[in-house]
Amino acid sequence: MSDWFSNFFGDPHALLVLVIAGFLPNEVWRMLGLWLGGGVDEGSEILIWVRAVATAILAGVIAQILLQPPGALASVPEGLRYGAVAAGFAVFMLTRRSIFAGVVSGEVAMVAGKWWLG
Repeated sequence: MSDWFSNFFGDPHALLVLVIAGFLPNEVWRMLGLWLGGGVDEGSEILIWVRAVATAILAGVIAQILLQPPGALASVPEGLRYGAVAAGFAVFMLTRRSIFAGVVSGEVAMVAGKWWLG
């Protein structure tokens, strides 16, 4: 692997462990939820509450990462972190409140900014 990849993303073995231990076990629950929740009315009170709780948890995680950045994120300047959040929020609002679009655009802004700054 190139030095650029290792310097930018870290140890490839750590990424593999992250996928195996973090991503795959969660996918089982996501697929089970998709299968069991297929018939639930999207406008039901319980689903509105679940969506609100999920959004609040995401907001809390973003706030914690902004204020106390872990690991390599601590090397990213504050202005870039806040700018990426602002970009993500703007896309979130422009895409009719798509959390996915907001998170992805914020992440792209962060990675592009870090790459540009070196």
